[in-house]
Amino acid sequence: MLVSHILKAKPEQGVVTISPDASVSDAANLLSSKRIGSIVVSADGNAADGILSERDIVREIGKRGPGCLSETVRSMMTADPVTCTKSDTADQVLSRMTDGRFRHMPVVEGSKMIGLITIGDVVKSRLAELAMEKDALEGMIMGH
Repeated sequence: MLVSHILKAKPEQGVVTISPDASVSDAANLLSSKRIGSIVVSADGNAADGILSERDIVREIGKRGPGCLSETVRSMMTADPVTCTKSDTADQVLSRMTDGRFRHMPVVEGSKMIGLITIGDVVKSRLAELAMEKDALEGMIMGH
């Protein structure tokens, strides 16, 4: 399955972004209010300059204490995140996510961000694909 198909199956098509100059506290509030696990950092709302996850924030609070919440998102984000394109396959994306140990990946077209997929999105698409294959094989075996 292609990333383009995964994006079409998502209920929300937009990407939540935040300025690199916003505070980490503002990012945490946005993550909480939207009930999402990561936020794309973008100065212009189009390019994926970085990504900040709830795990990043918790890890830094654990290391440095709650004072880091007043720092800028830029200071804590992962710059130049790994991205994919609409034509990448679910298996390619899953492999990159597993190798890099992250769960969220911006989808880009040229230099413009067009979506965000999660490991949950990819797993869901693979399970749907496997279910269809199973049904097709059972149909062939049963002679349908």
